Amino acid sequence: MSDFSNVKVVLVNTSHPGNIGASARAMKNMGLRNLTLVQPSEFPSGVAVGRAVSATDIIEAASVVDTLQAAVADCGLVIGASARSRRIPWPMLSPDQCASKVLAEASHNRVALVFGREDAGLNNEELQLCHFHVQIPTDEVYSSLNLGAAVMVICYELHKAGLRDIGTVNPEEDELWDQEKATGEQVEHFYEHLQRVLVAIDFHDPDNPRQLMQRMRRLFSRIRIDVMEMNILRGILTNIEYHIKDTGQDSDKRRADE
Repeated sequence: MSDFSNVKVVLVNTSHPGNIGASARAMKNMGLRNLTLVQPSEFPSGVAVGRAVSATDIIEAASVVDTLQAAVADCGLVIGASARSRRIPWPMLSPDQCASKVLAEASHNRVALVFGREDAGLNNEELQLCHFHVQIPTDEVYSSLNLGAAVMVICYELHKAGLRDIGTVNPEEDELWDQEKATGEQVEHFYEHLQRVLVAIDFHDPDNPRQLMQRMRRLFSRIRIDVMEMNILRGILTNIEYHIKDTGQDSDKRRADE
């Protein structure tokens, strides 16, 4: 049996508590235990407990947070379920590719599998917190999937991959890497720092953003920088800020001397 202790399922703004219970049941069927809820409409709920059947332990241990950013703050790999394409294409996985990716990284990275609202899924801002998107192929005549069913499909693929690859998983690049991947919290601090510097050097106009920060997010999500690389980038940004400050002080001094 594969160890999924580093893998969490994250449900965002779930409107019907029954879907929380159904998701918990699907998770337990497939060997996953960690459930995080982002601002559920109704929780705790007897309906959720009833639908969970014998997975009430997962319901009782579920974490509840206010934002998706908080839910994935400790994760080095975040994969979001997306039912539709976006204006800016994002690295996309099929369910089996998602399972292989999670299985290869779960031993050394915290992983989040993120599912959105029943009626609208994840919004663009939430999807930009994800390194990859996963799309479940459905018949185009009726493509809408129940939330619990979507969680079951992804968890099943993960469980199946674990059964197939026990003892035979080939190490990916990450397993041979010398540094841990930066967590979601570290990456968000970096993006805030990057935007601040880009504004300071007049490269980025927040009033006319032209998708700059979304594209920067996609770039670094695709690369998935490690902790050392993150420290280097933050150091570069800090030195740029110091240079801007010193240059401004020198200009003020020259004006005063004049």
